[in-house]
Amino acid sequence: MPSQPSLKDVQSATIVDPKKAKSFSLKERDTRGEKLFESKKDAKASLEEDAIKINELQDTLFASKAGALLVILQGIDTSGKDGAAKEAFRFTSPLGVMVHAFGKPTEEELAHDYLWRLHKVAPRKGYITVFNRSQYEDVLVVKVRNLAPASMVEQRYAQINDFEKMLVENGTRVLKIMLHISKEEQGERLRERLEVPEKRWKFNPGDLEDRKLWDEYQAAYETVLQRCSTPHAPWHVVPADSRSRRDAITSRLIRAELEAMKLEYPDPGYRLEQYKID
Repeated sequence: MPSQPSLKDVQSATIVDPKKAKSFSLKERDTRGEKLFESKKDAKASLEEDAIKINELQDTLFASKAGALLVILQGIDTSGKDGAAKEAFRFTSPLGVMVHAFGKPTEEELAHDYLWRLHKVAPRKGYITVFNRSQYEDVLVVKVRNLAPASMVEQRYAQINDFEKMLVENGTRVLKIMLHISKEEQGERLRERLEVPEKRWKFNPGDLEDRKLWDEYQAAYETVLQRCSTPHAPWHVVPADSRSRRDAITSRLIRAELEAMKLEYPDPGYRLEQYKID
């Protein structure tokens, strides 16, 4: 029989405990995920089950409009943000799931506060929204690349926490996932993008410049995890060296969030005996 960790076990193994976040060390977190899934076969079986369940739960959420779910996927280049989202929602209707990938801000976005572009696409009640990159780019790449004064970046940790708290208090659950990949695995995936013709379009020479700043990005991520893992929106660090384990763990976390919403189909009160259907 395939081995599958419980939802609680996956949450416990990946969470950055808000009570202990100040002393959190990213280096101490595993990048392979073998403690949760011994084999890739088990991971793939778990993913299949959870992807089917996520579809059922999303359908109930859409029908009931009982809140919303925001899934934030962060991770250094090649960590698999696209792949994790694709696999978790492989069976889910696109009517109820929105994905927004955030790149370099446009002129219009730069004319507003940095959270404006995020807030305007936050999920409506009944929907799941996935942020591929997010508000955290403004305390990650902006910090590492010195694109804003240090004093401005410093203010943003508390602002982001307040933004997320506001969403939660108004009915949106916030699931934050950092896909944690090793430097060695990233190198392999960058080479793969050049070697495989179908993946070559993904290659960006700028990724190599960011790779030179690996230590700086790891430090910036650690600060984010220490300062923005809150009781209302804790961070989860998902091992991402193995694609199958990464996708299985991510899907377990998404399923757990949806099940925690205690979703039920609404009953409008209509009954067959009330109507005549020719």
